[in-house]
Amino acid sequence: MPIRERRSATLGLALAALLFLLPLLMVPGGPVPLEDEALLPPATLPIDRTPAVTASRDSGRPVRLQRADGTVEELTMESYLWGVVAAEMPASFEEEALKAQACAARTYAAGLQAGGSKHPEADLCDDSSCCQAYTDREDALLRWGLSAQLYAEKIETAVSGTDGLGVLYQGTPIQAVFFSSAPGKTADAVEVWGSAVDYLKSVDSPEGDEVPNYHSQVRLSPEELKNKALAAWPGADLSGKPESWIQNLERTASGAVSSLRIGGITAAGGEVRGAFGLRSACFQVQWDGENFLFDVTGYGHGVGMSQYGANAMAKEGREFRDILTWYYTGTEVDYLW
Repeated sequence: MPIRERRSATLGLALAALLFLLPLLMVPGGPVPLEDEALLPPATLPIDRTPAVTASRDSGRPVRLQRADGTVEELTMESYLWGVVAAEMPASFEEEALKAQACAARTYAAGLQAGGSKHPEADLCDDSSCCQAYTDREDALLRWGLSAQLYAEKIETAVSGTDGLGVLYQGTPIQAVFFSSAPGKTADAVEVWGSAVDYLKSVDSPEGDEVPNYHSQVRLSPEELKNKALAAWPGADLSGKPESWIQNLERTASGAVSSLRIGGITAAGGEVRGAFGLRSACFQVQWDGENFLFDVTGYGHGVGMSQYGANAMAKEGREFRDILTWYYTGTEVDYLW
């Protein structure tokens, strides 16, 4: 090979070597280890795989709540339902029972918002005898003590886990009434309120003696019973012997007292319950020679969903949808909004 060609080849090899080594010479300490990613030049940015946070259906739904002092607060449906479930159902209950309660409460509220409210400036109030019970979060946490965090999270899960869901009959939100515990069966609406409702029929309810105060007793002296009876039925004739004052008990298919005669006047079982302070209209009454004894089973008006029954069903493995469609006959669970 001529000298000039050898020099050109040598020069080419030297330049190639220099181009290869130059990046290494520019980095102190030699080549960059592949595992030292902090020193590598950035390539494409990492993909953000965090799911997008979307607002819940309930959080966008306002609720105007009238408090006991007459003031009106505006809450989200989400916050309102937390307070209702915390007030209406023991937080120690099974999660599926709490979810059923959240759905029933949401449906009840939706019905009042749609035009059934009794309050000109509000959708609902916090009085359970009028609308639904409600408690502030701070009061609930204080009441729960050491279980506060656990119970708060359970109720949050019940509300968020049923977000926007309610109970519908033929596409319309139902009147989702509920009560504490049934004496083996719930009551048909016609038995209690005199009007038939297609989805408020009598059904079996599985709770029993595990319910606190499932069986209760009210003892009234003749004077006490007379005063209470005359306040409720002023025309009652209670002049005879006490053992003759109460007669002719009639019962419904669910076992509750539908009516009885007191001092010659026919009174509905629900009226008797209210007049004498009984926990339910499912009772036996007897005169023991000195007092009237009312032996009562269950607690509440008896129509719709039994809360302790819902908890018993949840313990059996039933889901909240099953519980709701059991107690509200012929209904379905679907989105309200």
